[in-house]
Amino acid sequence: MAIDQHGDAKLQGVSIRSLPKVSLHDHLDGALRPQTILELADEIGHEVPAAAADELADWFEQQSDSGSLVEYLKTFDLTIAVMQTREGLRRVAKEFVEDLAADGVIYGEVRWAPEQHLAGGLSLEEAVEAVQAGIEEGEDAVESRGDDIRVGQLVTAMRHTDRSREIAELAVAYRGRGAVGFDIAGPEDGFPPSNHRAAFDYLASEFFPVTVHAGEAAGLDSIRSALIDGRALRLGHGVRIAEDLDVVSQKGEETFVTFGDLAHWVRDREIPLELSPSSNLQTGAIARWGTTLEDHPFDLLYQLGFSVTVNVDNRTMSRTSLTRELALLAETFDYSLDDLEAFQLNAAAGAFLSVEEREELIELIGEGFDR
Repeated sequence: MAIDQHGDAKLQGVSIRSLPKVSLHDHLDGALRPQTILELADEIGHEVPAAAADELADWFEQQSDSGSLVEYLKTFDLTIAVMQTREGLRRVAKEFVEDLAADGVIYGEVRWAPEQHLAGGLSLEEAVEAVQAGIEEGEDAVESRGDDIRVGQLVTAMRHTDRSREIAELAVAYRGRGAVGFDIAGPEDGFPPSNHRAAFDYLASEFFPVTVHAGEAAGLDSIRSALIDGRALRLGHGVRIAEDLDVVSQKGEETFVTFGDLAHWVRDREIPLELSPSSNLQTGAIARWGTTLEDHPFDLLYQLGFSVTVNVDNRTMSRTSLTRELALLAETFDYSLDDLEAFQLNAAAGAFLSVEEREELIELIGEGFDR
C-alpha cells in the first residue's frame, strides 16, 4: 500500500485519512511541527541541529530510531526547550489540535508533563491554562473550517521525579476545565508505578481516570504495578503483555496460545492497550519478537481479543500520523476497513469521557465508516 505525498493511503478505495479516528496516546512535546521548533528556538536563541524544517525532521527520525527508550527520550530536550513560555505552549497546543483534525481525528487526548515547562517562570497552573487556551483556539479554528474535534488533556507526572502527588492534585483541580485524565511517563525501567502509590491513591479517592505507561521498556511486573498500584483503566503501550502468552502450536492460520493470569485479566477486563507500532519499533519495545512491523505482536493481541488501539506516541520523533500507522498495519497484516473501524471503536470505548459521550463518539465512527 503506497502512502502518497500528502501522507494518505487508500484501502478498499477509501482514503484512510478521511476516516474518523480516536487518538489516545499522543504526546504534546512529541508532536511539534519542525518549522515551529525552528521559529520558537530562534526567538529564545536556542541552538538547533538543523537549519531547515525538512532537515530537522530527518534529524528527529534518525535520533529516535535507536532501539532504546532512554536514547529516544533524549530528543525531547529540544522540543521541551521551546515550550517554556505561555505563548510557546499555546502555539504548540493549537497546532497540535489542527494537525489532529487534518489527520481525521475527531477525539483526541493529549498527554504532557507540566513540571517540565516551568523553566521560563510559569507556574504549574499557568502552564495548564496556556495549553488549554491553545487547545480551544485549535478547536475553534477547526470548527471554522467546517470540521469538528474535541481534545482533552492527560496531565502527566514524570516517573523519575517526586512530584506525582502534586501533579495528581493539579489534574483533579482542572477536571471540567480541560483535564480528562492522569498519566506517568518517562524512563519506565527502574521507576515502577508503585513509587507513585500516594498519587494513585489520591486519584482513586477522587474517581479520576488514570492511564499508565507500562509494558514498553519494562515487562510484566510494570504492567502488574500499573493495574494494582495505579488502578490504570488503560495501559500506555502495554505491548509486552504478550510476554504473558505462550504460543503452544500453529496449524495453518490457527495459533494456539495459553494465557498467564495477567494476560487473562487484561484481555477479559477489556483494558485498552495504547499500542504505537512505529514507536514500539524505534524504542525496542518489541525486541523480544523481532525488529520489523510484521514481528510486532499487534496482530496476535488483536486476534486473541485484546482491546487494541492504534496510536502515534510521538508524531515528530516517529515522523508519522495516525493515518500512516493504520496504513502500515493494514499493509502488513492485510487488514480491511472493518478491522480499522474495530480499532477506532476500541479507542472510543476507552476514552476518558462519560458513557453518553462515548456512545456519541461510537455513533460518529460508525457513520463515518459506513459512508
